[in-house]
Amino acid sequence: MTRQFAWTTAALTGIIGILVGIILSTPRVPVSPEDTGLNSSRRAEGSPVELRDSAPGMPATASGEKFNPASLNFADIAARMNPAVVNIDATARSRRARRLMQDGAQREGDPLDLDRRGGAAPRRGTGTGFLIDPAGHILTNHHVIEGAEQLTVKLADGRSLRAEVVGSDPDTDIALIKISGPTPFPHATLGDSNRLRVGEWVCAIGNPLAYEHTVTVGVVSFIGRKLFDASLDNYIQTDAAISFGNSGGPLINARGQVIGINSAISRQANNIGFAVPINQARGVLPQLKTLGRVERGYIGVTLRDVDPDLQASLKLTRGDGALVQDVTAGSPGARAGLRPYDVITSVDGAPVKTHDSLIREIASRQPGTSARLEFVRDGRAREVTLKLAERPQRAETPPASPVERSTQRTGPGELGLSLVEIDDRNAHRFDIPPGMTGLLVQRVEPLSVAYDAGIERGAIILEVNRQPVNSIAGFRRVVGAARAGDVLAVFLYDPDADARAIRTVRTEQR
Repeated sequence: MTRQFAWTTAALTGIIGILVGIILSTPRVPVSPEDTGLNSSRRAEGSPVELRDSAPGMPATASGEKFNPASLNFADIAARMNPAVVNIDATARSRRARRLMQDGAQREGDPLDLDRRGGAAPRRGTGTGFLIDPAGHILTNHHVIEGAEQLTVKLADGRSLRAEVVGSDPDTDIALIKISGPTPFPHATLGDSNRLRVGEWVCAIGNPLAYEHTVTVGVVSFIGRKLFDASLDNYIQTDAAISFGNSGGPLINARGQVIGINSAISRQANNIGFAVPINQARGVLPQLKTLGRVERGYIGVTLRDVDPDLQASLKLTRGDGALVQDVTAGSPGARAGLRPYDVITSVDGAPVKTHDSLIREIASRQPGTSARLEFVRDGRAREVTLKLAERPQRAETPPASPVERSTQRTGPGELGLSLVEIDDRNAHRFDIPPGMTGLLVQRVEPLSVAYDAGIERGAIILEVNRQPVNSIAGFRRVVGAARAGDVLAVFLYDPDADARAIRTVRTEQR
């Protein structure tokens, strides 16, 4: 037994020795943190790494450049950026109502919104801005300087200088002001917001609640958020803390470049802030410097995307482009002969993916220039060239007139709508535009299919599936012909917007 154990031990020792020899003779391959999943911070200090994305075919960074993790130090970035960040003191005499959003977001840091007592006595508030060139030009928000009669800028070195407004653009909430003094002024480096990605680290510098040069850090939460103006807004959402007074301050990437202008916050959360992309500011800077305002192209049509429901209800042959809902009288679109239900598919040969992209493309052009539109009408491709007008400023519209009782109405089972036929008496009572025919929406049943489609009380239904409905009997006939689950295209007039629109309503399963 002892001899057998000795032979077994010797054999195992020999096998182990052979395996060790094979392992030692094999060339060693260095393993990187990307291969092991280890954090790249365990590399040798100062060793450059190329950030990589785990998804095949996707660039690791928007720029594809090599990046040193040691440079991800917001203390250094803040130290370099702080001299370019300024505190803006705005003084005004009149009190303005704070601009609120329906979804709970609001412009933040508005220096003229502080609820102070004292009637017409001058009121002061603070915002933020940042220098963009050695000459003293400063970018900030329009709502920071709006209505201000005097602007004072405090620099990081303690100097206070008077500033003048060079130009302002309410539509994008961007303003350009300028200070004078010994030059050159320290200034920020502007980045490329088009290369920004969700999840990137960013920091915000500003004067929240008058606490000067406060630095907060977070990540990009979303890109392309719509807030105040769905057609032009393209906000960067971040969870870097932004508070009242941060308005106009820079949102900075990990390379120390400004990629956004902090502009708005959510009232319902303390970790949701919004910034105007810096590329949007770049686009308007030349006009702000030369004109003091921004002129945008305009064709005078109301648009919406072609979604699957709309495509099915109107039997459209394609699902891309922007569908015309309404055409403003006397506008370039009206003069060119555009009509509701036309689907615009390209501008000067460039495909139109969404209605927002079409509006931004037209708005980026100068009034007076021409644009060639390709569109589809009743299944046939058409083309028209029109001259752009200047986009009008946004204006608030009064609420719709209240709807009173009616003696003739539909039942709640018909899409969930109670409707009133329009005659001369009702047209006068409800201030309906002259010559408009259709059915007035008196009530919308909560949680009905019409409610889900966004049809509201006070709207006037003009057509259903492109068939005019001037009587309740006609409405019942068109709706009754639809099968359960069919999608109906409801063409209506929205008095709040003073425009026509199309809503898609899916009939209930019977």
